[in-house]
Amino acid sequence: MQLQKSPDVYPELRMLVGGVWHKGAGSSSVKVVNPFDDAQLGEVPMIDRVGLANAVEAARNGFDVWSGMTPIERSSIMRRGASIVRERIDEIARLITLEQGKILLESRFEVNLAADSLDWYADEGRRAYGRIIPSNAPNSCQMVIREPVGVVAAFSPWNAPVMTAVRKIAGALGAGCSIIIKPSEETPGALMELVRCLHEAGLPAGALNLIYGDGPLVSSVLIEAAGVEKISFTGSTQVGQELMALSAHQGKRTTMELGGNAPFIVLEDADPKAAGKLAALGKFRNAGQICTSPSRFYVHQSLIERFLDAFVAEAKTLVVGNGLDSSTTMGPLANKRRVEAMEKLVQACVAEGCEIRTGGNRIGSRGNLFEPTIVSEVSDQSTIVNTEPFGPIASAMPFSDLDEVIARANASPYGLAGYIVTPSAKNAHYVSRGLKVGVIGINTHVVLTTETPFGGVKHSGHGLEGGLEGLDSYFVTKFINHKY
Repeated sequence: MQLQKSPDVYPELRMLVGGVWHKGAGSSSVKVVNPFDDAQLGEVPMIDRVGLANAVEAARNGFDVWSGMTPIERSSIMRRGASIVRERIDEIARLITLEQGKILLESRFEVNLAADSLDWYADEGRRAYGRIIPSNAPNSCQMVIREPVGVVAAFSPWNAPVMTAVRKIAGALGAGCSIIIKPSEETPGALMELVRCLHEAGLPAGALNLIYGDGPLVSSVLIEAAGVEKISFTGSTQVGQELMALSAHQGKRTTMELGGNAPFIVLEDADPKAAGKLAALGKFRNAGQICTSPSRFYVHQSLIERFLDAFVAEAKTLVVGNGLDSSTTMGPLANKRRVEAMEKLVQACVAEGCEIRTGGNRIGSRGNLFEPTIVSEVSDQSTIVNTEPFGPIASAMPFSDLDEVIARANASPYGLAGYIVTPSAKNAHYVSRGLKVGVIGINTHVVLTTETPFGGVKHSGHGLEGGLEGLDSYFVTKFINHKY
């Protein structure tokens, strides 16, 4: 089945298990809805226990074949898959926008990043070197080798449905692992078509398996299954902690990319107008539905009003609407839950005496459109400051000195991303060393690239994706002491 290119046609959804596309044995399904207008796009089939058992068996068999191929053979297939993805970028990006809502420009960027990840890990899998360690005994050779960990069970979210999944897929395949990937049932189609690209590129049956299903059922079965050796999850802190507990009971390794509530710190020597523009660029991408999205804006007290003027002005220029429309600069929220969460945060702000500088309202009665919102007159105790918004709401507050703002930024239980705006290398170094987060952007909102490690600390999770470190998590390091 090839993806139909008509703008009015949504693909029929299928799972891929053991190299075969199918709907599954069960009759259960979930509707897929366009977040812009609530129109039903399709129905996603839900896997049952029998299907999960089949997926695990297929992945075990796929691991035997895939891990037995040479790194050069694996690299060739992955690179061929990346090329097919690039040929179909328009179709896949359109599906992301239909399902998730983000503007086409952002969807195309996401698909490109996914293709880059496949290329990167295809090459790095060929360079997974071991080493020889000089022995302290005669007639002895000490070797360290790296072997694929085995079958991987991976879970990816709806906010970046292709990119987050492919970083797991590419890392696992690059290391020689097989993988069972479960995306969000709210955004299944775009990833299905990307998986199709890899399938058509020549992946052996079972090396990559795509399933949909009830989260608690799928996670419990896969984590408990013999032969599944690693769990990779991107999502909420609460669910991540539940999966960590299940995995610990089974003694299985995990990589967890969880929530965030990123501080954005504007130092006294910064240009407040430029900082305001940068703040809007970082905050309102994907309608704020990014785990690294800046949410808590700490601005030096001498700059805060000029910063807010620029931040608000930029927010008011955004055109909120259909992500498929080229004039739209911010799409809808991905689901009704996020709209309700935004409304509750605004209500809490009003009740706590905060000032709504702009926005604060849902747009229309159909779909999930919400105004870009900026709140001031908040304190460290405000609900908005202590909640991951995961939407287009930002809070701004003043600070007076560097040690103070570092302490306030670190007071959050989250530690994924942080941002600093300053022309001073000295100040940037001082603050970046003090922040307890996994990734930092200085004078930029970009903290994730294919070649660099990505991950958080504290309640934002553990382990890394991306870069060399992301590949390491899919290997077992084995020491061999050979006496001869």
